[in-house]
Amino acid sequence: MDLSLIQKDILITLITLYHKHSHSIKGEEIADKIQRNPGTVRNQMQALRAIGFVDGVPGPKGGYIPTALAYKELNLNVTAGDYDVPISRDGEIVSGATVQEIDFTTLCHPDICHAEIKLFGSPKLFEIGDRITIGPTPVNKLLLRGEVFGKDESKQLLLIATTEMISLPKQPIKTYMSSPLKTLKISDTLRNALTLFNEERIHGAPVMDKGKLAGIITMSDLAKAIGQDQSLMTKVSAIMTTDVVEAPSDTQLFEVIRRFKELEIGRLIVVENGEPVGILTQSDIIRVFPSL
Repeated sequence: MDLSLIQKDILITLITLYHKHSHSIKGEEIADKIQRNPGTVRNQMQALRAIGFVDGVPGPKGGYIPTALAYKELNLNVTAGDYDVPISRDGEIVSGATVQEIDFTTLCHPDICHAEIKLFGSPKLFEIGDRITIGPTPVNKLLLRGEVFGKDESKQLLLIATTEMISLPKQPIKTYMSSPLKTLKISDTLRNALTLFNEERIHGAPVMDKGKLAGIITMSDLAKAIGQDQSLMTKVSAIMTTDVVEAPSDTQLFEVIRRFKELEIGRLIVVENGEPVGILTQSDIIRVFPSL
């Protein structure tokens, strides 16, 4: 059945909102998203309901839900076990859009590599010239970066000129961590920390108290303390960070990359059975994968 562009736009928006909120969606919500008159949306909803693409839910909390026929008409195959492949623009995940398919249209061309991105969501969320990042994908952890140079709203497609394709490492972080762990004691001084950093050529170390992780101290912490004229005999406990970011040793590397960026940290402690066993730094990640 041939749907009009506005009908497809309404259905795409309805499905996107329905999967985001898991409840029926009011026509006014759809109208606000697609910037259409609510009366126009209500009229179109009645038409879509008559041909079986939406169901109405009565009551004050009611609205509309998509039917299986709507998914089929839009060539969407969304199940509970599907993995949402995110799209980011300028480092921020775009809400209301995920990737269903990636089709490389010029993969064998010696100079260019274009891709068609099949969306679950509306292409209207994007503008020509947007620089976007897609992924990682669930199986091969593919990360795709590029620039939007075209859109096909009727087919829910973005046309991308790719600038970079990365297959993220799938090994656990214990493969890349520094071990054995170089540590300081809670009773150690800034002089002890400076000596350890110079001898081991490291820029940070966890602080232990009776075998338990008490905090972490970095070269930046030392430099700040010395700049404030603190004595080198000051205990590391006075300037250490107590809110230490940890990750289990079997965590895959790609899973912690985002944590480094979101938390703005330079290192985290790797643990096994609750015990620190190593440290993973931004430098470790860059050595494994320089383009990240």
